[in-house]
Amino acid sequence: MSPEDQKLVTLARSVRARTGAPQGAAVRDGDGRTYAAASVVLPSLQLSALQLAVAMAVSSGAPGLEAAVVLGEDPVDPDGEAAARDVAPDIALVRAKPDGSLIA
Repeated sequence: MSPEDQKLVTLARSVRARTGAPQGAAVRDGDGRTYAAASVVLPSLQLSALQLAVAMAVSSGAPGLEAAVVLGEDPVDPDGEAAARDVAPDIALVRAKPDGSLIA
């Protein structure tokens, strides 16, 4: 894994640990900027960590996405992956356990 991709894992782990959320995610845009987010579960709003990270990038004017990491006990996130692929069909998506180890 490249150092830039490892940075995404570290960001996803950090935001998940800080918030106690089920998932953390991070994305890197075409300019190398990163966006990290935790899943949000409110009575009126539910977003996966990856959905929110993608939304943050898009709302910041990101020129496409290069890579994304979703991390948690259950890092499967079809809706988040669909959002990432809406922006970048060929995005490199990585799933990881809470300790940062990659899931094949």
